[in-house]
Parts: sequence; structure tokens; C-alpha cells
Amino acid sequence: MGLGIKKLTPDIGAEVSNVNLTGQVSSALVDELKDALDEYSVLVFRDQRFDDDTQTAFSAKWGPLETTVYKREGDGGVPVANITNVDFQTNTIFPPNHPRLKSNSGNEMWHTDSSFKPVPAYCSMLSGREVPPTGGDTQFATCRGAYEAMPAGEQLQLDGLVAEHDYGYSRSLVKGYQAPKETLSEVPPVLHAVVRTNPSNGRKNFYTGSHASYIVGWPVEKGRELLRYLVDKASKPRFVYIHKWQQYDFVIW
Repeated sequence: MGLGIKKLTPDIGAEVSNVNLTGQVSSALVDELKDALDEYSVLVFRDQRFDDDTQTAFSAKWGPLETTVYKREGDGGVPVANITNVDFQTNTIFPPNHPRLKSNSGNEMWHTDSSFKPVPAYCSMLSGREVPPTGGDTQFATCRGAYEAMPAGEQLQLDGLVAEHDYGYSRSLVKGYQAPKETLSEVPPVLHAVVRTNPSNGRKNFYTGSHASYIVGWPVEKGRELLRYLVDKASKPRFVYIHKWQQYDFVIW
């Protein structure tokens, strides 16, 4: 039986069935999933009972694994990061003002994972090992869908623009949080084109989010105004899929 693929919204997301990702996964299956990711941008799999080892093994079939930079926050130098509000040493919930929660709150802003690196991640993978009974939803927005819905003249105005992406800038937007200097030294600002093309299918998207700090060659505030405008366009309900987690869900985006 082949993969089952069901679209989740008209513009973004698909649920994939008839597959177990925790066992032996062929390169042909990975290629099929990469094609599906190119088409739908977000892939949802139910009841995938990963542990760190099996998730790492599956992820490595997609390419070299990226490691985190948050060495002072418990996950540095490993390919699997814990997205949690639990202190595993004490088995208690972190207090609201804990630096880890302050840092994590930066991810509540619209962002593209690791866009602040010279070579951003090909994709991200998240396994729902333990999920809350309510809340904790994850929202995904399609900048490709928003770009394709733009008038041609507006698309043309974005061609050739370059933005600086800066982890320090995005974390400076979090009230009451100061990113560690050691972390900032590991991820200096980088430049990326505002419009990028997927080499697999030729479809374009704009590349923005909270890490994008300004447009090169523009007055800073004018550039940030454009970047905010693009985020606003991509986060319209039409272009957003909201994932409501069930235990053992696995999501690739």
C-alpha cells in the first residue's frame, strides 16, 4: 500500500498515512517524502513513536544534522533539542521568568528556523513525545502561498533585495531577555535574499520572519516596515495551518 496523502488546507499542509518512520526507511521513501514536502510545505504523521535514537536515525537520512547553539540552555551540540517547559533535573515546571522560557518565547514570533545561519536547515522535524491536554498548538505559515498571491508588480519589487538575519535581533524583541554573549558570538548576522527559489520545483517564496532585521541598502525602519508587511501577508488565516498536537504526532516542515 502506498503513502496516503490528505491535504490539510488548500495552501499548506498534508497528513501522511500508511507509513512507519521509526523502523527501516528506504532512500526511495525519503525521496518520496521530500517531494511531498516540496508540494505541501508541512507534513503531519500520526502515531510515530520515536525516541531520540530513532528520530536521529530517521533525520540523518535527509542529510547532515544541524546542531543547536544553546549550550547554556541544555541542548548545545546535539541534533535533538527538547522543546519543553519542564526542568528534567527537578521534574518541575520552569518558572515564567526562567531564561529558557524567555528564550523559547522568542519562537512565538513568526520565524524561519535557523535563517540566522549561513546555511539554514533544509527542514525541521518535531516529535510530540508528551503533549498538554489543551493548548500548545503550533502554527505554520506559507510564504510561498503568500508570494504567489501577490500582484506581479509587487513580486518584482522584491527581486534583488537582501535582508540581514540576526539571532540577536530577534531575541532583543523578547521583553526581559538578553541572549548570552557566547550564543551571539556563535551566530553572527548573515545575509539572505528576500526572494528564494526552490531548486526542486522552481517555485518562489519570500524569506522573512523575526530573525530578519533589516533590508541591505535601505533605511533601517523602512526595511523593517517591509519585512513586517511580508510577515503580515503570510500569516493571514488563508496561508496558515494550525497543528493541534496529539501524542506521538511527528511533523516535518
